[in-house]
Amino acid sequence: MIVVDTNIIAYLYISGEKSLQAEQLLTLDSRWCAPVLWRSEFRSVLTQYLRKDILGLNDILIIIQQAEKLLDNNEYKISSSRIMELVNSSNCSAYDCEFVALAQHLDIPLITVDKKILREFPKVAMLLEVYLA
Repeated sequence: MIVVDTNIIAYLYISGEKSLQAEQLLTLDSRWCAPVLWRSEFRSVLTQYLRKDILGLNDILIIIQQAEKLLDNNEYKISSSRIMELVNSSNCSAYDCEFVALAQHLDIPLITVDKKILREFPKVAMLLEVYLA
C-alpha cells in the first residue's frame, strides 16, 4: 500500500507525460490511499480541463467515478493537529501536509513528483520515478 498525492491520481486518468509512469505504479502497487482531501483537489484539477474545453463533462464524470472506485475504502481523515504540526515544521501547505501525515500515520511511502514535499519530507516522500526503479 502507498499514499499517492492528487498529481499522481491525475496522471493516471488524464493523458500526459507522466501517465505511463502512473500506470506502471498502479501495476506495481494497486493499493493506493489518500486523505479525503484528494477528492476536492482532483475536482479542482478536472475543472481546469473542463473550463479549457480539453475534456467534456461526460468524460470528467467517468474519470471521477473511476478514481473514486480506485480509492474506495482507502481514504482517510487526518488529524488537524498533526497537519498543523507538519505545517509548522516545514514550508509545505496544509494540503500537502495531509498527504505526508497520512503516509507517516500508516508508515508507508508517499509517492509524488512535488519537489517541495520531496525536499521537506525526504524520509516519507518518494519521487515517482525512484519508486518505480
